[in-house]
Amino acid sequence: MGRGTHVTFRSVFAVAEFRAMWAAEALSQAGDQLARVALAVLVFQRTDSAALTGLTYALTLAPAFLGGIFLSGLADRFPRREVMVVSDVLRALLIGLVAVPGVPFALICALVAGVSFLQAPFKAAQLALLPTVLPGDLYVVGLGIRNITMQTAQMIGFAGGGVLIAAINPNVGLVLDAATFLASGLFVRLGLQARPAAASKADRPPFFSSAGAGARLIWRDRGLRVLLLLGWLTAFLIVYEGLAAPYTAEIGGGPVAVGLILASDPLGSVVGALVFSRWVSPKVRPKVLGPLAVASAVPLLPVFLAPGLVVSVVLFALAGALGTAVLMQSSASFTRGVPDASRAQALGLSQSGVATIQGLSPLLAGLLADGIGTARTVGIVGVIGLVIAIPAALAWRRTFAAEPDRWYATTDTE
Repeated sequence: MGRGTHVTFRSVFAVAEFRAMWAAEALSQAGDQLARVALAVLVFQRTDSAALTGLTYALTLAPAFLGGIFLSGLADRFPRREVMVVSDVLRALLIGLVAVPGVPFALICALVAGVSFLQAPFKAAQLALLPTVLPGDLYVVGLGIRNITMQTAQMIGFAGGGVLIAAINPNVGLVLDAATFLASGLFVRLGLQARPAAASKADRPPFFSSAGAGARLIWRDRGLRVLLLLGWLTAFLIVYEGLAAPYTAEIGGGPVAVGLILASDPLGSVVGALVFSRWVSPKVRPKVLGPLAVASAVPLLPVFLAPGLVVSVVLFALAGALGTAVLMQSSASFTRGVPDASRAQALGLSQSGVATIQGLSPLLAGLLADGIGTARTVGIVGVIGLVIAIPAALAWRRTFAAEPDRWYATTDTE
């Protein structure tokens, strides 16, 4: 499909393999949010400890960082469909064991960490396979659909999960999560074509050196370095989500206001994904990546003034919309710029960086906010974002001008 052809959501969903991948990921995402609620309730009921409950929640996220480094390369070394199916089956088994009554707390922690660890090869295989399933301009629109779906599934999973867990036993909620993994694996196994491994045996580096090979590939390529930086920048700028409660208290809001602040970024992300994928021309998208990156930091600057709730929600929603557009296009161009044989490993390293920044930036910003206030901290994050985005945007402009065809969503061949 050429760069001048308009791509609709309907044309993306007309691809049967994408429908299978979309259904599998949506099920897993909703099930994961349900499981996080169930785990929080289960652990707190058993331990009566907020610290241990928080530790368990962290274990649903943090090990994915290590998995991204060490396991993403599996999706280059082995057929990607099979990597996704095996990851789903193993995660269903592990979370099913957590649901067994009387499992010791230490074992619960190990099992939950294993589920998070196995998320990395699944995601790497999925993201690496997506541009093959959606050739040409279908790919960026498919990313937009993924973003909208995942944000919606996350909100429904958290909100509906609380209601559901209140009505049933938390162990049942974990069994339901295990069932979503099995259903996801079934969608992938039956809905995707069999394909050989992307990397031939001759091209495969030793397993434990594959992460280093992926890092070297990115570091030696200026375009990939810039795109990686722009993607990581979007993770850094959403620090206001982690500071939602103290920020709301600072501007004089209550629990309802906290919920509105937290909902503003996902809402903006949905709008941004819809607008960028549907109404921005494929020829224009990579050209506006740099200006969008700069613009995504600007809405945080007025937060220096600690505006009221309505203005804050609008600013954070706008930041979410712009940041999502940056993430979509930087991800699309990054994926296209990496050879298919190394794509999963490179994407795994990229996702690991995002997870690290999302985890560390609220912690560091919280320490700063204790000293100077939350509103000023968010504003400073906006200034830092501009300092990073402006030279990155200029570097991307030079890189894109030198090799424009490399960064467009040109058709992959299988």
